[in-house]
Amino acid sequence: MANGKDIRIEYRNVAKQFTSNNGVDGAESIIRAVENVDLSIADGEVVSIIGPSGCGKSTLLNMGAGLYLPSSGEVFVDQEKVDAPNQHVGFMLQKDLLLAWRTIQKNVEFGLEIQGIPPNERQERSMDLLEKCRLTGFENHYPHQLSGGMRQRAALARTLAVDPKVLLLDEPFSALDAQTKMILQQDLAETLSTEKKTALFITHDLVESVALSDRVFVMSARPGTIIEEIDVNLPDRANPMARRQDSQKQIGEYVAQLMRLLHVGETAAEIEI
Repeated sequence: MANGKDIRIEYRNVAKQFTSNNGVDGAESIIRAVENVDLSIADGEVVSIIGPSGCGKSTLLNMGAGLYLPSSGEVFVDQEKVDAPNQHVGFMLQKDLLLAWRTIQKNVEFGLEIQGIPPNERQERSMDLLEKCRLTGFENHYPHQLSGGMRQRAALARTLAVDPKVLLLDEPFSALDAQTKMILQQDLAETLSTEKKTALFITHDLVESVALSDRVFVMSARPGTIIEEIDVNLPDRANPMARRQDSQKQIGEYVAQLMRLLHVGETAAEIEI
């Protein structure tokens, strides 16, 4: 655990609740999504969060991006309190959300345009990232002309283009087939290492959480809180394929530990892994 200036993102005793109309008599009810969440992520770390469906994992990412404000507690990025949408954070979702009417290069440049970056600089940055994401030659294609995996690579390039301090990744590979998923896991890990980025990653895939991460946080059922922090003491975080091949037994032991933790107080039917 890092401290002080080495911390990129930090949640301090964070709780979030939502008000819902139950639809019966018009009365409002309170849904407690997360509570008592304390975690911090150091510069250059990749950390995964796993937990039962509905435990508030995505809520944590939304608060990190400033899309939600905590009901109590505080979130910081680079020691700055997050109280509005945060330009230092890049957010990548399950869906690529590429703009259908823009070429892949223009999609990657979209955030840079909003920031007012000059055209020559935008082009240089976008072409460099398209090369790193193995999309050279497809810069003038439109999203509908690319496969699902290629679209997710383009979404990653777009996320990185604005040079965020922290990447928030909400199950970005969950909709992909197994082979494409492993290829993109490799691409992501290599890119995070090369770009020296800090990332907070949500996944329901336990092997993925171990293969890609320095640490894994395990959340309880709603209201979600951190019940365990696990250090992944394996080599090759920047090369998950090598990590899977060379540390297969150890990964299996981590996965078994995560499964035991996820089943504490739950039935197997309530756990989504």
